[in-house]
Amino acid sequence: MNEYSKPGEACGLFGVYGVPHASISIYQGLFALQHRGQESCGIVVSDGAGIRASKGLGLVDSVITKQVCVELEGHIGIGHVRYSTTGSNLSQNVQPLVVECADGIWAIAHNGNLVNADKLRRMYQESGAIFQTSTDSEVLVHLLADPMFRNRPRRVARALCELKGSFAYLLMTRDCVMAARDPNGFKPLSIGRLGKGYVFASESCALNQVGADFIRDILPGELVVADQTGLSSFIFAEPRSECMSQCVFEHVYFARPDSVVFGQNVHDVRRKLGLKLAEEHPVKADIVIAVPDSGNSAALGFSQGSGIQLDYGFIRNHYVGRTFIMPKSGQRADSVDLKLAVVDSVVRDKRVVVVDDSIIRGTTARRRVSTLRKAGAREIHMRISSPPALFPCFFGVDFPTRAELIASEKDAEAVRKYIAADTLGYISLEGMMSAFDKPADYCTACFCGKYKVDVSGMEGKQSLEKNSAALCLNIKA
Repeated sequence: MNEYSKPGEACGLFGVYGVPHASISIYQGLFALQHRGQESCGIVVSDGAGIRASKGLGLVDSVITKQVCVELEGHIGIGHVRYSTTGSNLSQNVQPLVVECADGIWAIAHNGNLVNADKLRRMYQESGAIFQTSTDSEVLVHLLADPMFRNRPRRVARALCELKGSFAYLLMTRDCVMAARDPNGFKPLSIGRLGKGYVFASESCALNQVGADFIRDILPGELVVADQTGLSSFIFAEPRSECMSQCVFEHVYFARPDSVVFGQNVHDVRRKLGLKLAEEHPVKADIVIAVPDSGNSAALGFSQGSGIQLDYGFIRNHYVGRTFIMPKSGQRADSVDLKLAVVDSVVRDKRVVVVDDSIIRGTTARRRVSTLRKAGAREIHMRISSPPALFPCFFGVDFPTRAELIASEKDAEAVRKYIAADTLGYISLEGMMSAFDKPADYCTACFCGKYKVDVSGMEGKQSLEKNSAALCLNIKA
């Protein structure tokens, strides 16, 4: 278990087709998606004849320099920023993965987590295949190279059908870009138009960054191909409308507030969460403050709903970045202290409502409360814009065991005592879902234990408790 108490997300994807100086657009797009992963990044570009790549550990602006953009000339490309939920933080795991198959070079970038990756990996290893990485993303490479798929029509669509779990994929050959989402729709992926070319991105904020016009979201179970003929689309697996599983944490925490994710603006959703939180957990206080940045919109909503003045009690050091995606627990713990500073004059002798998006492991919330006490806050009332996280996630959010979730072992009062707040209030599951236009389309398994995808194969790997039935897990095939 790491020391930082925020969830971690897998990564961000950005790709272009038919866009001059593709490397520059990809750099800009990945820069807008940097909040989704800070461990590593990479871009792969093609001029229609050859493929060139630049990848490395670190932030976008340190790996993809101006000189790199000059050297990677082409009009086709894909890029990736990574936080590792599967596979360690090693250079060979940096994406996009670039491999040479019998029919040429492929590049692959993945956001999500495949629950049948181990099974597929063992199958190919037993037949003699050699894996170059420890990521689940690589299994798609072996499916594409398998003669059973390579020699048949719609090989990519057929290969994608073999995958179970959450995925948004960008794939590239020397003359096309392909994009796909899993049939349950866990991860976001959108299409935009830039000049005469096309853009693919995990969030709409990246489309805005490069000046692209939003076209639409890629549908669950859809494979979209951009090539010299334009855009074409295939449904490789029927969307599982009764099992739609859009990740609710995209709105609660991961996405930028200026993004439109799953058809709704993130800021608007978070503000509604704050309004509902004020309704469900009223309190007498002098000021409302946010834990920036993901708590800002919810704090605004809480202030509007309660009538309590909103103020800046925490100031964020933007040069530290989002500490949940730092690869080592020591780095995360140190960066918690560097990330936020308290404005003493704002909180001193005040009854303070602190609005945050979640409490996962509890250590960071405890640090925040302690810091506010030292600054002279008279009372500290924690308000959380998501319900208690009780169950592991197997689809790309980095809390894979119940042991890592403080709320799975402690009720709200025990959590309050642990973080040393005067009061603690979580939004209810029903209250959270009231912020969404189509609440049934979201995955809330981490709050209620009702998985819409079969996760039985993950029990050994990620310590899903044997008494899952007693924990009311409603697992559907």
